[in-house]
Amino acid sequence: MSSTFRSLSIFNYRVWFIGALVSNIGTWMQATAQNWVVLTELTEGDAAAVGITMALQFAPPLVLVGVTGWVTDRFDRRTLLFLTQTGQLALAVGIGALLVTGQMTLPLMYAFALTLGLVAAFDNPARQSFVSDLVDREHTSNAVALNSASFNAARMIGPAVAGLLAVAIGTGWVFLVNGVTFLAMIVALAVMRPGELTPRASMAGRSRLADGFRYVRTRPDLVIVFTVVFLLGAFGMNFPIFASTMALEFGTGADGFGVLSSVLAIGSLTGALLAARRDRARVRVIIAGTLLFAIAATISSLMPLYWLYAVTLMFTGFAVVTVLSTANGYVQTTTEPAVRGRVLAIYVAILMGGTPIGAPIIGWVAAELGPRAAIQVGAIAAFVASAIAIVWLVASGRLRRTPDARFRLALDETRPLSTVRPAPDTPEP
Repeated sequence: MSSTFRSLSIFNYRVWFIGALVSNIGTWMQATAQNWVVLTELTEGDAAAVGITMALQFAPPLVLVGVTGWVTDRFDRRTLLFLTQTGQLALAVGIGALLVTGQMTLPLMYAFALTLGLVAAFDNPARQSFVSDLVDREHTSNAVALNSASFNAARMIGPAVAGLLAVAIGTGWVFLVNGVTFLAMIVALAVMRPGELTPRASMAGRSRLADGFRYVRTRPDLVIVFTVVFLLGAFGMNFPIFASTMALEFGTGADGFGVLSSVLAIGSLTGALLAARRDRARVRVIIAGTLLFAIAATISSLMPLYWLYAVTLMFTGFAVVTVLSTANGYVQTTTEPAVRGRVLAIYVAILMGGTPIGAPIIGWVAAELGPRAAIQVGAIAAFVASAIAIVWLVASGRLRRTPDARFRLALDETRPLSTVRPAPDTPEP
């Protein structure tokens, strides 16, 4: 098996990958249908209602970051995923049933969105860290990248399928179909071989909620990675705003917006597959990807024609997924196993928590100054993020001149990283 797909040689990861791909397709179908239902069926084109729905789903992972990470480290992740996947299945079926019978209202949809967010708050860090239980450390970076490839392949398929089903049989059935796709993940979890899972590490003393934050505080490299991810996520990854407003700028409708979304996904999938070929996640790749995003976004904001803008989106999508796949892999492979769930919960909260902060700002800029200015704000944020990371590299002494070339620089990523192992008698915070 090629180096790109080497993790698929492991039985447990193979069944996980198949289940996750089917489930991800359903998730993208539901996300597309949910926004459309709120915008066209429950309101008369009220974009603010869509924003509230999104905020209700994004808020729980941010608010509950300490609790969800602790639960991920404290309890069996496979069992936790059984519960969260079953919960999401029930919620999808409930929404679909109410829509099909004509009983859904906007307040009910808000309640479902909040509940979906609560379940996802526990599901996300559990899924992220469970990858480390499926493969050994040598395969972790590859497995994380393949997960990203699965997510972006589903991103290409799910919205298109949702659109076809919504027109053919109604939006309510899209949610019901998504409920069925959760069965793929539940079956995958059921047929796994527990004896082949990587043994879980335990931390000395009691497991504390704050241990994840304490650990990150001792790891300046993780602080830098999280800073880059936050700036990129908050201001650079507002693609629904960028693509929809640019589609209007070029005089195209919903079909033009759909094409831009698919083109972005093509670049994202390519970035994920290339990330899967690398033997390990490196800080230098995160910085290079951030710089590529800044350059690609700047160029895309200047494109005079629709098809030229679409081409630049492939590079933008490639850069974003390169950064996120590598950052996720770096966090998983360099973090102390006993606190990995809590650190990944912080990572997810930072990535998702930036949206409620940056999206309103980007939306305001797009409305007042135009979509091109909004894209340029995202590019500036990426330039700032990469500059912060480069300054840290120089100040930390990791960037050194190579002895065999006068002007060549090399990044030393072999220096040991500090870890935190709280003493058993450390008082509860």
